[in-house]
Amino acid sequence: MSETPVTSMIKKRPHTAIKKKSQIGYVIAALVVVVGVGMFLAQHKIVLSIIWFIGITLGVVLQKSRFCFTASLRDPILTGSTTLTRATLIAFAVATVGFAALQFTTILKGGPITGLVAPVGIHTAIGAVIFGIGMVISGGCASGTLMRIGEGFTMQWISITTFILGSVLGAMHFGWWTENFFNAAPKIYLPQTLGWAGGFFGQLAVLGLLYVIATWYEYRNAK
Repeated sequence: MSETPVTSMIKKRPHTAIKKKSQIGYVIAALVVVVGVGMFLAQHKIVLSIIWFIGITLGVVLQKSRFCFTASLRDPILTGSTTLTRATLIAFAVATVGFAALQFTTILKGGPITGLVAPVGIHTAIGAVIFGIGMVISGGCASGTLMRIGEGFTMQWISITTFILGSVLGAMHFGWWTENFFNAAPKIYLPQTLGWAGGFFGQLAVLGLLYVIATWYEYRNAK
């Protein structure tokens, strides 16, 4: 088969590799700043330094894993992928074990329940719908927005600004919501309702079932 002029030009076209700029200098500069700020905070209060390094570590993990609660609920609908959905379920399972151990140990020592048992009612559904719409439009939840700000996405500055404004408005009207919704809504504490075994293993069973469903859903869409 004879070569056409177009095929000949494609074969003769040189393939020039794009040389990537080294970012070692930026990495070293960032490490110097991180360590310097940590040492500065440690001189005032060691707890501040610990919180600083934990925050930096969480930021790096979020950025590298692309972990985002928005994507975990959005991706199954838009792309059919449930990778982040399953990662979120695993995170919930790990948190369940940790919080259960902390609460059970505290109660055995005669102390109060560790944490806050929030009331569940129509306000929960209203808040979930409003926040869900907002985070999908903005492209991220709180953690995802902060991560993308660190990556240099300027649009996320608008998101974080409106996020703060919305939080301030919510705080201003929190008393009204408490009086009309929170006080009348039931507070469901699973260990009191189902017992410690039922609450703990029941929640893990639900998370496990959701994990299986998410895996099946992605497998079905991949066919």
